Amino acid sequence: MGDSAIFAKAAWRLIPFMGLLYVVNFLDRVNVGFAALTMNKDIGLSASAYGWGAGIFFFGYFLCEIPSNAILMRVGARLWVFRIMLTWGLISMATALVRTPMAFYVLRFLLGVAEAGFFPGMMLYLTFWFPTATRARFNGMFLASILIANILGSPLSGFILGMNGVAGLHGWQWLFLVEGVPACVLAFAVLVFLPDGPASAAWLSGDEKNRIKSALARDALPVADLWTGLRDPRVWILGFADIGIVVATYGIALWLPQIVKAMGFSNLETGFVVAMPYVAAMAGMLAWARSSDLRHERIWHIVAPALFASASLIVAALLGTDLWSVIALACASIGIYATLVVFWTLPTSFLGGTAAAGCVAFVNSIGNIGGFLGPYLMGWLKDRTGGYSAGMVALAAGLAVTAAIVLTVSHKFAVARVQAVLE
Repeated sequence: MGDSAIFAKAAWRLIPFMGLLYVVNFLDRVNVGFAALTMNKDIGLSASAYGWGAGIFFFGYFLCEIPSNAILMRVGARLWVFRIMLTWGLISMATALVRTPMAFYVLRFLLGVAEAGFFPGMMLYLTFWFPTATRARFNGMFLASILIANILGSPLSGFILGMNGVAGLHGWQWLFLVEGVPACVLAFAVLVFLPDGPASAAWLSGDEKNRIKSALARDALPVADLWTGLRDPRVWILGFADIGIVVATYGIALWLPQIVKAMGFSNLETGFVVAMPYVAAMAGMLAWARSSDLRHERIWHIVAPALFASASLIVAALLGTDLWSVIALACASIGIYATLVVFWTLPTSFLGGTAAAGCVAFVNSIGNIGGFLGPYLMGWLKDRTGGYSAGMVALAAGLAVTAAIVLTVSHKFAVARVQAVLE
């Protein structure tokens, strides 16, 4: 069996399961966007207050992400991902109990604390299995889970909201309860199906383990400690570049249901309409990741889709709230996720060891400041302008800044070395 067949075998054994975990993760993170359709009125949340509560999740995430990834390196992915999933599932379900804005803020913050480390941990985990030359496409297979979560979760969330009154609970309460259970169940599945690395994978032969080890050794990076990684200026540059991507990702994800609902659709219809942009984005993201690997190029595969997404958001802002603006937002989603999938090849391209864990976590930590800014800016600007256009312009500006940062300082990302490895 050739190396490519071994990596394909590992991908089919790992990535569908990892993807399922991320579907549940992302759904528990953004289902608040659908809950807001009825929850905001029930607990007295204004648009600004909702944006604050939706975004405060990322403060908890920011504070705990680096420690979480460091612990993952110490105790292994299997046990730590189990802990992450079980705690976030329980806290997500507890959100059904909120009665006041303050309770909503507290539980959203705690959800961020619980989830901290899952995404960067998964991105780091992929580097334990797959070499640099194939990383964009395997990242793409994993990150497609975000889009699957929106494609399947949007109609599901709309349907669950229709359970209003069942057993005396509001529809938004059922949403948090029903969508929190899978995380708790899958936490125990992690103990069975997620090995810490190739050496502990029972489904690989001894020769296959050695072949993976040899392939990874060929593009091994300098091993450094955590503090060395955190002092590397490239980590900070990438973190600030990631803010614009995350601003747009969550600015759209957490407000799109309300934008669509304002067009006159029912809750269930809103779910199906919201899913449409993500179907297009998934196809675009996977094709773009493959293009980046085949062309041995990273920087323009980040810059070009970021600018395309920025322009699409400007168009959506000019169109206002109608179905054409949803089409423009679909184009923006294609660009955002195409940017995202190639961007995440860079943080793992220049450091190894514990420094890599810290690097990935810190980039994601800084970037997730945008997870607060995106939803909050959309809510704050809506309260002051009465519409969503100003918020879309703000998201567009963030993506343009991302493109400018990556293009201006691309020489600092050791891209020449990455391209040499790819070739």
